[in-house]
Amino acid sequence: MDSKKVILKSLEEITLLYKSAQLVSKTLGMLAKEIKPGVSTLFLDKIAEEFIRDHNGIPGFLGMYDFPNTLCVSTNHEVVHGIPNNKSLKDGDIVSIDCGVLMNNFYGDHAYTFEVGEVSDDIKRLLKITKESLYIGIDNFRIGNRVGDISYSVQKHNESQGYGVVKELVGHGLGKNLHEKPEVPNFGKRGSGKKFMNGMVLAIEPMINMGTDQVIQSPDGWTIETKDGMPSAHYEHNVALVDGKPILLSTFDFIYETLGIKSDEEKKFKWNAEDN
Repeated sequence: MDSKKVILKSLEEITLLYKSAQLVSKTLGMLAKEIKPGVSTLFLDKIAEEFIRDHNGIPGFLGMYDFPNTLCVSTNHEVVHGIPNNKSLKDGDIVSIDCGVLMNNFYGDHAYTFEVGEVSDDIKRLLKITKESLYIGIDNFRIGNRVGDISYSVQKHNESQGYGVVKELVGHGLGKNLHEKPEVPNFGKRGSGKKFMNGMVLAIEPMINMGTDQVIQSPDGWTIETKDGMPSAHYEHNVALVDGKPILLSTFDFIYETLGIKSDEEKKFKWNAEDN
């Protein structure tokens, strides 16, 4: 297989991707009930693995590239790829949970940054702007556009608010492999990069820092942290291009139902696999 080639998916394959992504969504919704001060991230990892297996899925991250756990759990100044541990979450923390599932030979892979107890207004604003940029990016995933249109729109929205856009890590294509072409940076030029085609499936994932865009790798060999120790937010959705428009395969609805959040942010991108 040519690793540089974009693999287009049929509607049947997109339906299977939808089912995998929805299991990730349900896993994150289940975890939303458990995220509170005093809970360890290793406990969250354990119950996530049990939930995925109980629903006929396989943890997508466990063992991949020798990663030791089911979840990537990154707190506060950690950007992504954090390893679950026995430390307890504290009031005022934020925790980004990135989860992957393999089911029916297709991957689901998305992420959400949770508040632990009461967080500061500055952190609430970081989360809000980062999540807004995710949907702005999704809205640019349309026939006639290119990867750079997503990248530019995400960068502009966050940098206009004074935030640092992580450049070393990118979104990606998704399918029978967790990471497929094309790469989807969160920075770039309009009209640049791969042209969008029906059947493309992307994992779009802004990783945004409150301070500098510079990151470092921790001594554990996995965790990516902000260089200045300021907080970082990470949101990720799986999106397919069908009939020229983006449709969401993943959802935050299960999280919102648990947390009592009302939102119509996904409304224009909704898709029901059962209708296809």
